[in-house]
Amino acid sequence: MSKAAKAADAAKIDNLPFEEALKKLETIVESMESGDLPLETLLARFEEGSRLAKACQAKLADAELKIQKLEKSTGGETVLTPLSPDLSEAE
Repeated sequence: MSKAAKAADAAKIDNLPFEEALKKLETIVESMESGDLPLETLLARFEEGSRLAKACQAKLADAELKIQKLEKSTGGETVLTPLSPDLSEAE
């Protein structure tokens, strides 16, 4: 697969909703566990699964940050405070 095709696949995976990406990942794992796939197919599925897992982890990390930023406003309402671009994960 060419670099451009891999980049296009990665972009598609990044745009998948979390639930859909997780479902695809589960399907890949099940097919790999069957033991009926040739090595080349296994490698391709492993690569796709790795990209899906990374995308899922990124979406979960983003959701966790948003949850951590939920604060009560002065009126008692829960509001989501936008993250500034210069914040690091260490803070």
